[in-house]
Parts: sequence; structure tokens; C-alpha cells
Amino acid sequence: MTDSALITKSDQIIALLRADEDLYTTLANECDFGGRQLINFNNDEELFAEWEKKRHNIVAIISKSDILGKYGINLIESLNKCQFNEVPVLLIGKHIDKNLRKIALDAGITDFFARPIKVKNIESRVNFLINHWDEIHVKLKKNNQIVYKNPFGKRTFDIFFSGMALLFLSPVFLAVYICIKLESRGPAFYYSYRVGTGYRVFKFYKFRSMYVNADKRLKDLKHLNQYDIEAGTGEKITNDSGFLCDDCTVYGKCQFPLYADKIRWCEKQYQDSRKLNHDSAFFKIKNDPRITKMGNFIRNSSIDELPQLWNVLIGNMSIVGNRPLPLYEAEKLTTDKYALRFAAPAGITGLWQVEKRGKGDMSEEERLMLDNTYAQNHSMANDLKLMFKTIPALLQKENV
Repeated sequence: MTDSALITKSDQIIALLRADEDLYTTLANECDFGGRQLINFNNDEELFAEWEKKRHNIVAIISKSDILGKYGINLIESLNKCQFNEVPVLLIGKHIDKNLRKIALDAGITDFFARPIKVKNIESRVNFLINHWDEIHVKLKKNNQIVYKNPFGKRTFDIFFSGMALLFLSPVFLAVYICIKLESRGPAFYYSYRVGTGYRVFKFYKFRSMYVNADKRLKDLKHLNQYDIEAGTGEKITNDSGFLCDDCTVYGKCQFPLYADKIRWCEKQYQDSRKLNHDSAFFKIKNDPRITKMGNFIRNSSIDELPQLWNVLIGNMSIVGNRPLPLYEAEKLTTDKYALRFAAPAGITGLWQVEKRGKGDMSEEERLMLDNTYAQNHSMANDLKLMFKTIPALLQKENV
């Protein structure tokens, strides 16, 4: 190898995104990337800032994320928006099957490695992709699917409707904000990650209805025998900070968090607990101790859903569409039978909400089939019909 080649490769950077210490050490010590530098970044904002400011010669990105995770297929969209040079993007995560792999490849992910990783496989794959990227990425671009975009008329209506609603409801927002802040410390808003159109992951906003120390309040009930961890719920106490479900135990930390600044709850643990313990003593308690008094009110009145109008205004959602799903739900719906629902806009209200009214509970299968029906037949005219039929339930309480 010539000296000039060595100098060129020493200037090249392989960016690691959110790699823990073990992964970074393994890749740095056991992989030969031909003299290229390995730099770890805590988040995509840090990566993009360093890339632009220092004009790094980044030739590949390795992200520790599942395909539908925060730094999975969404990373491709972020890279495109920032107009950086196209480079190979590889994911290292847990969940993979042929359907998820197809979704990843269609979105522009170059490759995926499931843990536990085989170091030599990553080494050879990364080096091959970098060395032959000029030819490879042209072929990949031809195979990528076109990302769904709302029709101009639908998008215009969404902007107008959500903008007017936010304007007229601003006194309600202010009143709720003040009440939440007065009752308990912490932010008035929080967000969780949802999967919408084309399996795109985005921040899904709500008013906070739980105390910021919700996990501690849950744990404090243990001595009352009102929350039976041994009763086959699948939940485990893993440390002093709270509970981890089986899915998260593998990672050692929560993979399905709800965020409010630096405050966090586990959405999957909360939802699974409700389903699995619906007959348990804990959930027969009249008032869930994690939910504030104001939280009970805004949940029962669906006011906690109002911040989703902001999601509509910025383009993550539409007024009418299929409800966006939590990551752990969307991962189960990647087969051809269900993937169609993600070809439609993500919305606040939709077809199944209309069908549900007056018919009691609807099975998950029925809802999914109605989502598919909407995806096949949605139009501006049909959306308007659905809106007129669902005005009383436009901000209907989510229960996914």
C-alpha cells in the first residue's frame, strides 16, 4: 500500500452513533478498518454538527439501533434533509426478520447486523462497502421506494385546520399547562416515538398526565402486595430505578420510553401491565398513583391528545388517517397482510373510529383490516366524510 493511500485512509472517518462502551471497544480493538478513524457520537445532532463544522470526511455510519428505532430508518431521512454526502449506513440491533430487512433496504439502510455481532462480518462488510461505494449506492438508489407524501390539497387542509384549531384552543392549552405545572413538578408536555407513514418514526406529543417519579410510585406499592411481580406478568426488577420488561432486559435499559425533557417512563411496561393485570389488585385501585388529578381529567376528556395538532401542523400526521403505532406494535406488523396500513397518512382520526362508534370494543384484527381499507381508498372527499362523522370523537382517546 502506498504512503498516499495511507494518508487518505487516515483522514476517513467511520462514525458510530450511540454505541455503548462495549461495542465501541470491540469494534476499535478487534476490527481492521484499514487505518480509518472510528469516532463515536452520542446522537444525530452531534454527528451532523461535527460533520458540517469540522468538514469530517465520513465514509460510513454504524448506528446502534433497531430498524424502527430512533436512529434506524429515520436516520436516512435526516441525512437527506441535511444534504450530506451519501455514505453506507449500517445498523446493529436486536429485531430482524425478512420483512423488517426489506423495510430497511427500501428506506435506504445499507445493511443490518443482529446482536450478538460477529466482528469479522462487520469488518469485511464495512470495508467492502466503503471501497466499492461508488458502484453500490447507484444500484441501491434505483431499488429504493418513493416516500409517501400527502397530496397538496390534503396537506393544505391539514395546515389550515390544525393552525386554526391551535389558535382557537390556545386558552385551553394555557389553562391546562398552568394546572399541570401547579400540581406537580416537571414539563407539561411529553413525547413518545410513534411509527407513521412508510414506517417513519416521529415524536408524538401529549400533555403529561403522570407524576415525574411514576416508576418510584409504582415500586413503592410492592410492599402492599397490590402489584404482583411474580404473577406471570413478564416484568422483572432489575435495579433500584424501576422495572424492565423481558424485551428491555436484553438491552439492560428501557427501549420504549416516554420522554419529557430528562424525565422518562416506560410505555411498553405500562401498557403491558394494564393488559396483563386487568384483574389484579393493583389495577383495581381506584386512582392509579402514577397519574395526577389533572392527568385523570385530561385523559378522561381526551384533552391530553390536543398537542397532536402540532404533529399535524409540522407534517408528521394528518387530521384523517391511520393511527400511528408505538414501535413495539409496529414491529409486529411488517408482513404483506398488515404493511399496507403504513402506506396511508398517519392521522388523529380515521375509518376504524367511525366503525367503532356504537359497536363496543373492536378486535385488533378488525381495526387493522379497516386501516388497510382506508389505505386503499383514502381521498380528500372520503376524508371529509369521515371528519363529519367523527366530529364528536375527533380527538378520541388513544388505546393502542
